[in-house]
Amino acid sequence: MQFFDHVKISIKAGDGGNGAIAFHREKYISHGGPAGGDGGHGGNIIFRTDKGTNTLLAYRYRHRFVAPNGENGSGERFHGANAEDLILTVPEGTLIKDAATGKVIHDMSENGGADYVCCRGGRGGWGNAHFATPTRQAPMFAKNGTRGQEREVLLELKMIADVGLIGYPSVGKSSLLAAISAARPKIADYHFTTLSPNLGVVQVEDGQGFVVADIPGLIDGAAEGAGLGHDFLRHIDRCRLLLHVVDISCFEGRDPIQDVKNINAELEKYSPTLATRPQIILANKCDSLDESVVDVKAFEDFVDENGWEMMYVSAVTHEGIKDMIHRVYERLKLLPPITVYESELEPGEALLSDLPGAGVKETVIRRENNTFYVEGDWIYNLMGRINFDDYESLNYFQRVLQSSGVFDMLEEKGCKDGDTVSIYDFAFDYIK
Repeated sequence: MQFFDHVKISIKAGDGGNGAIAFHREKYISHGGPAGGDGGHGGNIIFRTDKGTNTLLAYRYRHRFVAPNGENGSGERFHGANAEDLILTVPEGTLIKDAATGKVIHDMSENGGADYVCCRGGRGGWGNAHFATPTRQAPMFAKNGTRGQEREVLLELKMIADVGLIGYPSVGKSSLLAAISAARPKIADYHFTTLSPNLGVVQVEDGQGFVVADIPGLIDGAAEGAGLGHDFLRHIDRCRLLLHVVDISCFEGRDPIQDVKNINAELEKYSPTLATRPQIILANKCDSLDESVVDVKAFEDFVDENGWEMMYVSAVTHEGIKDMIHRVYERLKLLPPITVYESELEPGEALLSDLPGAGVKETVIRRENNTFYVEGDWIYNLMGRINFDDYESLNYFQRVLQSSGVFDMLEEKGCKDGDTVSIYDFAFDYIK
């Protein structure tokens, strides 16, 4: 399966159903009164973790997701059906980001990967039964449902693992993962890197364990996007401990000292914080080590000078594997827990509100010749309450526009008597 770990999608929650305008009809009852039912609520967009996947491939070819709308109310106070939520599954560790700003909205590893409502469906509108009063006993208007929230988001997978295996291609990372866990990555003498991360759970004696990720190998320039570039680096952001694997046998003529320097330089370019993450140097393929060819002393001195720990291991003969597992487990006990990314949205940017556009009366007026177009979420929601065939309801609409300063804004834009004003397809001639 191809690895796919970042994608932009558009999501929209369902709109609320409209309230009904209806009156009770029954034999021998001449004035049954208003009986319009409420509309149903629109479906939410909910993200849910799927621990059985480690890729966002399901979103490669489909980028638009819309939850169903609530049903309209009907007579005899029948409530329209609430719409079902739309559930979008993602791997654990997926970050949901705002596509416009790049800010983190939610980390799907928070609270154990609990469901997250990203866009809330619109509320169902009230039927005319809600608007009856002692002086208005036959209201001829109801309330439309409100719009569901809509947003473009970026999904970015940062894998959940305690330990990351890093190093150049062909140094034996996949073989080490197979030696310490039940994971079975493809292993061969490739001269190119593994194309997707592999996860393995390592068990220790007391029944505890930790998760190890075999991360695709780095090449020079990865921090600038060369090779797999960030496809490698984003997946070790959460790792608490890095196992830096080198080929100590130098079978392919590589210099282990230079390899360690190059990879750490790439980490530093990508994230100085990541470069300071604790490392244990694993000198792999020690079963093939020929000290007449390799200057082991120089390599050990280099490791000591940088304050790293070092262990000789062999994924083939399992030499040093048991001791390595024990040391990693002990080190993890002393390290902070896996990073969980906090939301970067300011309180005023929060996605969830009881009503889209609630608390924000932004009005947009644009002019085309002698026609003035008035728009705004609050106006759209207001119009859902208005029965434009009812004189009393229309007067209420006019009073709200007056008190909200819409007429003043029109005049500031140059609107004068006789000009046409259009508000969401409701047009009228402006008279001061």
